[in-house]
Amino acid sequence: MVFLSEKKISGKKYFYLMRSIRLPDGSVKTLQKMLSSRPKNLKQAENENKDFFSRKESEAFAKWALAEYKTDSVFTAKEFEKIEAARVGFKAVKARLTKQQLKDCLDRFTANFTYESNALEGNSLTLKDVSIIMFDNRAIEGKELREIFETRNSRNVIELIYRKRFDLSKESIIKIHKMLVKDILTPTGYKKVPNFLIGRSVQTTPPEKVPIEMSELIKWASENPDKLHPLQLSARLHGKFEKIHPFEDGNGRVGRFLVNAILVNNGYPPLIVRKTQRQSYLKALEDFDRGYLPNLERFFLDKFKRTYKNFFGAYVKYL
Repeated sequence: MVFLSEKKISGKKYFYLMRSIRLPDGSVKTLQKMLSSRPKNLKQAENENKDFFSRKESEAFAKWALAEYKTDSVFTAKEFEKIEAARVGFKAVKARLTKQQLKDCLDRFTANFTYESNALEGNSLTLKDVSIIMFDNRAIEGKELREIFETRNSRNVIELIYRKRFDLSKESIIKIHKMLVKDILTPTGYKKVPNFLIGRSVQTTPPEKVPIEMSELIKWASENPDKLHPLQLSARLHGKFEKIHPFEDGNGRVGRFLVNAILVNNGYPPLIVRKTQRQSYLKALEDFDRGYLPNLERFFLDKFKRTYKNFFGAYVKYL
């Protein structure tokens, strides 16, 4: 919402279109643009200058982020600008689409995320199958019940994340896992037997050490001592989580949900890792296991930008 401000300087009137925004720390910043004359229609003036205010809001968020988080070779100042522009665009999408339009937008993301995340783990359902199960509440003939339950359960977890009902805690992580494996013969809670990863050389955390390592991971992510941007933090948390592999099954899907929970909780759009990117994804995780962090961070940064462009950014110019 914009408002008009009038100033008189040396007897001459000047008109400014003003808009106030709230930054993540709660502070309020006022954006303004000087007009050549008093606008006859304030709403029209707002529409004519929406790109200006969107750009200025993105710049304000980027400036805030640069002061709040550290930059490095992957998360550069330039990348911060792109990430914060996506945050501003996502905020506009949520605020300005109608209720039905927003539902359609989020449903499209939900179906694609679920299809891709489950397919990464070997689920054979097609995107069409996933949509039928999720939105028509119908089973698919000839498909395993496990695959159908995985799909239904994923939708419930995504809706929990959309509503920001997730906090980074042991209880919430175990709850997500329990929701994901509902009606599936998978033990809930932290693993009681060791698990071994096919295609990766890393040795996962033994069951007896999982509780302490998960507590340390949650403490590290919550305190964020290195002042990492939420996207960078989520990438590193994902790498650490997958190395621990705290559950008997479902770790990859839980780990990708954690990434999106952190993003959404901080006002950023969620991301998708596609099944066609599986080898690059596993390679980035292997590099992370060996102590080389940038590849996994760069991987998630790329997925974040691509997902925003394909699922949310397309709406912005029409708002």
